[in-house]
Amino acid sequence: MAREQRRLAAILFVDAVASSRLMGRDESGTVARLLEHLNQRLAPAAVRRGGRVIRMKGDGGLVEFASAVDALAAGIEFQQSMVEANVGQPEDKAIQFRIGLHLGDVIVEGDDIYGDDVNVAARLEAEAPPGGIAISRAVRDAVQGRLKANLHAMGELALKNIDRPVRAFRVEWGVEDWPAPPVASRTPASPMDLAPALTLSDKPSIAVLPFQNMGGDPEQEYFADGITEDIITALSRWRSFRVISRTSAFTYKGRAVDVRRVGTELGVRYVLEGSVRKAGNRVRVTAQLISADDGTHIWAERYDRELVDLFAVQDEITQRISGVIEPELGRHAQASAASKPTTTVAAWDCLHRGLFLLFKLTKADVAASRAFFERAIEIDPSLSRAYVSLAYTHQFDVLHGYTEDRARSVAEHLRLAKLGVQFDDSDSYAQTMLNFAYCRVGEHDLAVAAGRKAVELNPYDAWAQVALGRAYDLCGDPDFAVRQCELAIALAPRDPHMRFHWQVGARALINKRDYHKASEWARKAIECDPTQARPYLLRAIALGYLGRRDEARVALDTADRVVSGYSGRWREWSEYRNPADQEHMRAGLAGLKEQ
Repeated sequence: MAREQRRLAAILFVDAVASSRLMGRDESGTVARLLEHLNQRLAPAAVRRGGRVIRMKGDGGLVEFASAVDALAAGIEFQQSMVEANVGQPEDKAIQFRIGLHLGDVIVEGDDIYGDDVNVAARLEAEAPPGGIAISRAVRDAVQGRLKANLHAMGELALKNIDRPVRAFRVEWGVEDWPAPPVASRTPASPMDLAPALTLSDKPSIAVLPFQNMGGDPEQEYFADGITEDIITALSRWRSFRVISRTSAFTYKGRAVDVRRVGTELGVRYVLEGSVRKAGNRVRVTAQLISADDGTHIWAERYDRELVDLFAVQDEITQRISGVIEPELGRHAQASAASKPTTTVAAWDCLHRGLFLLFKLTKADVAASRAFFERAIEIDPSLSRAYVSLAYTHQFDVLHGYTEDRARSVAEHLRLAKLGVQFDDSDSYAQTMLNFAYCRVGEHDLAVAAGRKAVELNPYDAWAQVALGRAYDLCGDPDFAVRQCELAIALAPRDPHMRFHWQVGARALINKRDYHKASEWARKAIECDPTQARPYLLRAIALGYLGRRDEARVALDTADRVVSGYSGRWREWSEYRNPADQEHMRAGLAGLKEQ
């Protein structure tokens, strides 16, 4: 067994004060403001002093420093900048944060840290006053006399879940010694940048908003969506770009948007928007690249082409954008930036008609999408994305209990996913679908390998991150799985299919024996989509272990009402590598049907 990696670190834990109350009044506005403060104030203050952001959630985060002096200086700078940010704000809308700071031994796992001393920092945060900082004695000893700050003893504190008292100090500083730094002139790193293993603050970031269908024909909506998706896919192949996922970008579909707000919400520097008008044999595509900082137009173009030139138009748009965002990539511009899904327009048309239905993720729409994918494959037998999307229809049926022949659906899922990867092994979506398929047939090592490949190909693909975590959970590492789900939620905070992230995390938390958190994550999955059976089942298991049997029975009955007989069929499945883990899941349902 590999020896644990440890090191001494100054650990800064930050959390918003009364964020639930603020979100209750204005959830989307509060989330945007919290992210703005964390991204534009905390992250730069930490980076300037050598801090490493471990994770950043909607209302707080964790940062590691090599120096306690630097950590405290960054914390004071951030809190002082928040004083300035709240000037003129009504008291009930002002946002404040608490900070806990501790110096101790951390266990290092990849780009994450954990251990008792990390927990001490988190517990100290709760003891800090709003807008203030609480530090441990270890930090006091390291910084005393080295910063212009006063330290006031808080006594020996009994912190929750910490088996020893911790001597703590409250930090006080003078405004004249700590003037608030100017807010960055551009939108800095987003939670996507600050998530584990993604140190990407210098990379260009772009969101491609859904192109508008200007033809007026609802039947052509899939055509505009298809062009948008292809441009997103093409740009994602450039490893020097950070491209927001399709699921997050499409939450803006059909809405009038302020580009600067999009930049803040998604943490991007640029936004591409456009429109498509298809008439007969011709297509007109307009596109414009806008700075999310100030709304200025950087570049705009209109393309009128015969439909047979559609892919040339997509290539040209992608190449032009790359040249504008980062000139040094110009030498690559002659190479095709787009990885065309096919050279046959008819196959492309069928593929995107199918995707238009598939992404609705309802039983009827997913079933209807299958015929389009099958037709696309008939036209172009090398069309990877069609195989992969067809594979997903079988995955969907298995996951939600819609198939009458589970073994056949699982076999088809695996066969089609393999074909998808065979025709394009550089597509993270294809590798993710292969990951799912291998999990279904108990090939756990192959599932992990495919999941890792998917994340390598596109580290911003939230589904790929969750799929990798799910594979690790099935292998017996639920801690890693939960961290992957948290990462995915940070990567795609507006993902309309967030139910999947909460659901996978809930199952991992059950496997981790954290039943309280598991029941909450399952509840969040239900809130995202109450039409799926799996989250109700997971909530029933968690509540069963908590002894809340009446609530558990209600959740279990609901799962069976959503999909008739779902819980009975689920008990027969075997997905975990360790039979004891599978039995632990089943045991949570034991006796719940008894009255």
